[in-house]
Amino acid sequence: MSAVPTPTPAPGAVASAAPDTNRHASTQAEPELLFRVVNRVAIITLNRPAALNALSHAMVRELAVLVEHCRHDGGIAALVLKGAGDKGFCAGGDVREVDRLAAGNDPRWLAFFVDEYRLDYALHTFPKPVVALLDGIAMGGGMGLGQGARLRIVTERSRIAMPETRIGFVPDVGASHFLSVMPAELALYVAMTGATLSGADAVRLRLADLCVPADWLGSFDERLQRMPHDGEPLDALRAVFEPPSNIVPHAPLEPLTPLIMRHFDRRSGVERIVATLRQDLEREPPRETRQWLQTTCDALTSLSPTMLHVTREALLRGRQMTLADCFRMELGIVKRAIEEGDFREGVRAQLIDKDRRPRWSPATLAEVRPERVRHFLASPWADDAHPLAGLGARQR
Repeated sequence: MSAVPTPTPAPGAVASAAPDTNRHASTQAEPELLFRVVNRVAIITLNRPAALNALSHAMVRELAVLVEHCRHDGGIAALVLKGAGDKGFCAGGDVREVDRLAAGNDPRWLAFFVDEYRLDYALHTFPKPVVALLDGIAMGGGMGLGQGARLRIVTERSRIAMPETRIGFVPDVGASHFLSVMPAELALYVAMTGATLSGADAVRLRLADLCVPADWLGSFDERLQRMPHDGEPLDALRAVFEPPSNIVPHAPLEPLTPLIMRHFDRRSGVERIVATLRQDLEREPPRETRQWLQTTCDALTSLSPTMLHVTREALLRGRQMTLADCFRMELGIVKRAIEEGDFREGVRAQLIDKDRRPRWSPATLAEVRPERVRHFLASPWADDAHPLAGLGARQR
């Protein structure tokens, strides 16, 4: 999911998932997904640039069909995921539509997440190399797609984030698994505050593999045409997307890392983290340090208290869980957050009324009882009744 507002897709806006059809001829509306094959490499383009390529449910379903086609087609050796336009790869899921369905007690909101998580899992376990071009905005559901790739490419204009806590939600789409590649303290900071990372930051935190100039990506088709298929596919793809003498930009988060490691100690609860931030603010630190301390403290005292506690616990638990179990845990939290948590209030305050004055329940960190946190983390379903019960069954 993501905190980025997106319009509700118009009926009939998605063309057939059959990869050999002429999509532009099959519908009057611009198709939301584009598919082509270049030198045995399938290229799928998320095509909602006006909405920063945010995912509708129809897109998720169609994308799943295309991914399965690529899995079974022996003529396809690899898969590239990209976003249309120069603003973003994918800003996440259609938050407004989920909120609308939930408000009407329409069960299709749950189906969206079930289908999205299955798609993300399929990409994580795809038997052929997947490349994700995370140019521009890649947040929420966009990260769910991108982190399933074996070659994740960012640029100097990438903006990477899991901003779900801003709307009373939990970082999902596998975040409890893929954020575990970095130290727990950094993962907690990224997930709890929703901090936006640069492309260079993403490489440093192991959320991306290459940071290249955005202009270089614009000409990858020509290089892909010449890519050989007689060696290791991933090495050949890397040669297509990595420019010679590549210079990685400075990572803005690097000088702040010691502060993050100290304040977001995995042994500290949310209230303790806020207390240490305030203590350091009282010591009149240097200007740049003070700015980070104040911004971080303001975030943690303005976001949903319940979901900050739940996010912290989910991130720590996820470090010991399989990918499939992380998706199952996240789906349970999502169901609790939407049906009895702060999600709908967060969407109202941030995206609908836009008064930026959410009325969280409870309103403060101190009021969140441990049993409430445990309730959000307890599955709403019996094991065999979980909508994702079969996910990863072969690996158990």
